[in-house]
Amino acid sequence: MLTLASKLKRDDGLRGSRTAASAADSTRRVSVRDKLLVKEVAELEANLPYEGYYQGGKFQFETEVPDAYNMVPPRVRCLTRMWHPNITETGEICLSLLREHSIDGTGWAPTRTLKDVVWGLNSLFTELLKFDNPLKIKTAKHLLGEKEDFRNKVDDYIKRYAR
Repeated sequence: MLTLASKLKRDDGLRGSRTAASAADSTRRVSVRDKLLVKEVAELEANLPYEGYYQGGKFQFETEVPDAYNMVPPRVRCLTRMWHPNITETGEICLSLLREHSIDGTGWAPTRTLKDVVWGLNSLFTELLKFDNPLKIKTAKHLLGEKEDFRNKVDDYIKRYAR
């Protein structure tokens, strides 16, 4: 019968016989957050659909994953200037799943993943007409009132900032 104590002693004996570098590597702890991130980033390699007003643009986002992830949401900021009802020109993003506490119940939950964040960001680019509470009211009115002019302004921003 193998007990945990004897297994740990045996593992320690094996570790002592390895080189110093490999021993340091084998004893290094990996946090739950890091394990989750490795798994989730691997899942993100699938291609996202490209459609809508922002097609052809290359948009960069900065994602900060806090130590308390997945109990708290990552912090996401857009680094590319754009004309968008829910993304300011300074990079603030209005997306309910990025909120730790959300009135509508669609905020962050420990069951959410980075893949959910990416799909949420993607929805900001493909499902523009479904927003209820825009961050930039003037831009939302522009979209609803003058779709062709809105498209031209988005195209102008893409040519300037998102190539």
